[in-house]
Amino acid sequence: MVDPQRGLVSREIFVDAQLYAAEQERIFATQWLFVGHVSQVRRPGDFVVSRMGEEPVLLVRDVDGALHVFLNSCRHRGMQVCRYDQGNATEFACPYHGWTFDTKGRLAAVPALREGYFSELELAHWGLVEARVAELKGSIWACWDAATPSLDDWLGDARIWIEEFFTVPDAGAGELELIAGVQKWTLPCNWKFGAENFSGDNYHNVSHASVDQLALSPSGKTGRHQYDAIPQKPVLQNIAYASTGHCGRGALYPPGFDFLSAYAAVPQLHAYYQRAYAGRQTQLGEQARFVPHGGTIFPNMSFSNGRTSIALWHPAGPETCEVWRFYFVPEHAPEAVKDHLRRYVIRYQGPSGLTEEDDMENWNLAHRASRGTIARRHPYHMAMGLGHEMAVGSEPWIARGGTVMEGVSEQNQRGYYRRWAQLMGAL
Repeated sequence: MVDPQRGLVSREIFVDAQLYAAEQERIFATQWLFVGHVSQVRRPGDFVVSRMGEEPVLLVRDVDGALHVFLNSCRHRGMQVCRYDQGNATEFACPYHGWTFDTKGRLAAVPALREGYFSELELAHWGLVEARVAELKGSIWACWDAATPSLDDWLGDARIWIEEFFTVPDAGAGELELIAGVQKWTLPCNWKFGAENFSGDNYHNVSHASVDQLALSPSGKTGRHQYDAIPQKPVLQNIAYASTGHCGRGALYPPGFDFLSAYAAVPQLHAYYQRAYAGRQTQLGEQARFVPHGGTIFPNMSFSNGRTSIALWHPAGPETCEVWRFYFVPEHAPEAVKDHLRRYVIRYQGPSGLTEEDDMENWNLAHRASRGTIARRHPYHMAMGLGHEMAVGSEPWIARGGTVMEGVSEQNQRGYYRRWAQLMGAL
């Protein structure tokens, strides 16, 4: 199915129903999955619905302030105990038969407990099914499998990408907050298309040629990225972690590069980032020259630093993906800055974002063209840069514990599918 030595990936892994079913058991039931952010559940009793693979889950902060992730399914007859996207509650009453659970997931009340169950039902044994929970820089993760290592060990050296994503622009002590609402939509393609694309595909600029003619970014120049306007051109960096499947990508700029030109067209943004970048240089020194662009945490969480957004590629069948996109802004930024960033990211990404529309067309048609009998006989070619990976990049701190490829490469995709194959027993 996957041949990392030759950079070949079978089309079967995107269209086969049996492989899809096995993914739910071997990947989504065993790996840590991003489920939300602390800004969604700040107060005791706050909750938000989320997903772990195909499973509907409920992220809750209990009355004592602890975080929980529960399977959103009543232990009695399976009904979802919560049908609201978010809110605040002291209990969750199943709308089918009235079994009621507290914010710690404990079964607190059952109708007809005496006359129906003769007081023999042991409430303590029938609480909501609960996942393990961990928090990192405000991001909240959950895992069903008790044998899976802790989140820190599972992320390994790739932890730095999550820490950087959730760090405010000046690299100081502030936090990011979620812009109200999560965009959700479905695509007629397999969930892996989006995840591997964001792992490090710097090669598909041809898809966005029309968008690049627009002044989409805060720089006021042509190009879709804010950093397109920076006069000093960087060296693209692709970093892969073969043992975990996590991947990151970014750009290494020469000393003295003019980062502020990225926001020159918007005075409020320029002033804010002028202060922020001075703080970033103070905090990071020489390493401030490396600007993370994004990546993918295996299996289905992709992050975009330039737009400060996260995409979750939820499996919804072998030929359907449900996408959830989160947008973040620095919590202490001026409201004018938050508004400009919000407008930029929504023009760029999401179901109506100009670049993501291009991406979705690529994935949808690639999936459609890979379903046929003849198509399945011929694997995808992902061998760009094969054999030229480096343990150390042009700067010793670039690799971050992974392997590096400069410029355009499919190293990250190979690492992603190598991990998929390890978990699926398909190497």
